[in-house]
Amino acid sequence: MVGFRERAADGLQVGDSFRTSRTFTDDDVTLFAQISKDYNPVHFDTRFAKVRNFPRVICHGLLAASLLTEIGGQIGWLASAINFQFKGPIYVGETITCNWVITAIDQKGRAKASVTITKENEIPVIEAEISGIIPGLEERKVLSQMLSEGDPTNGLNDTQQRGK
Repeated sequence: MVGFRERAADGLQVGDSFRTSRTFTDDDVTLFAQISKDYNPVHFDTRFAKVRNFPRVICHGLLAASLLTEIGGQIGWLASAINFQFKGPIYVGETITCNWVITAIDQKGRAKASVTITKENEIPVIEAEISGIIPGLEERKVLSQMLSEGDPTNGLNDTQQRGK
């Protein structure tokens, strides 16, 4: 199977799609809070979560949305705008899946994509529209060189990559 980065090195096109999944842990939520400084009690205290009408604490929305940036980073997308719509909660231990589809590319490499993040049973929890710049010819040459060197800066486990 051709990985995300290899597909970007070959040249991205309208209709290209990417998919990745992840299950967030308590440690992920704690690390995200430490980095973002978002210590909203809805992420840490069940009592507070319950009065906000959640049965238990929820993951940070932007932590869950980071699946979008995982794909963007893999394909060398340089984001210029992201519009999120948060549709529902994500709880620690739930597996979520990010589906990314390139919807437009102009002659200068400016692109748009539609992203949907779902829980099990295809329940949408985040929808997003993203604009950015895809790798041009020179960037694609560098990506190809990186790949031929074993792509040492790439921390993604290839088993996480799915779909076209």
